Formats: sequence, structure tokens, C-alpha cells
Amino acid sequence: MNIIDKIEAEQLKSEVADFNVGDTVKVHTRVVEGGKERIQIFQGLCIGRKGSSVNQAFTVRKISYGEGVERVFPVHSPRVSHVEVVTRGKVRRAKLNYLRDRIGKRALLVKTAARK
Repeated sequence: MNIIDKIEAEQLKSEVADFNVGDTVKVHTRVVEGGKERIQIFQGLCIGRKGSSVNQAFTVRKISYGEGVERVFPVHSPRVSHVEVVTRGKVRRAKLNYLRDRIGKRALLVKTAARK
């Protein structure tokens, strides 16, 4: 194990939520405003995951006031407090980029799955 691998291993979070593409998630992020810190929740559909190890990230999409909003969150970032899975989805794609072309309720429509 070289020096870079050791440094990356220290940066990894010990507890990472188990979620996949197609799941509806609530991402709790720490926001610093002035001298105060608070938790802000971003709820949406996970449309993709990329990277590995420290560089792992996921994209969450939601519809806000009729406009699609996407945010990319690093999995092992200290700014991300935790990720909560609201509903599990059953999809057959690794990336759900086709949802960007949809409008209204169809933009977030993914089959739900009963996963254990």
C-alpha cells in the first residue's frame, strides 16, 4: 500500500448509506451561514453514481416549482451528514439521464421495489 492509498483510506467514511440508482433519497447536508451551522435536506431521485473510493459521487434530481434541479454530492464528504433512503426503486439502467427529458410527475416516476 503506497502513501496515496493510506491517505485516501483515512478520508473514507466508516458508515455509508446503502442506496442505488433509482432510489428516492434525502441528503442531509451541513450548511454554514455566518458563524452558525445547520442541516439542510435535499430530497430527490438518485439518477447516477460515479467514481470509486474517495472520488465516489452521486447525482440527485428533484423538481422544484416546475424546474428540474440536480445536485452532485460526494459520498465521503464531511459536508454530507447522512443519506436517508425514502423509497427503493427498481431500474435497469446505471444512469437515468432519460428522466431529464420528461415533464411533471413522469420525471420522477420509477418502479418501486421491495428490497431487503
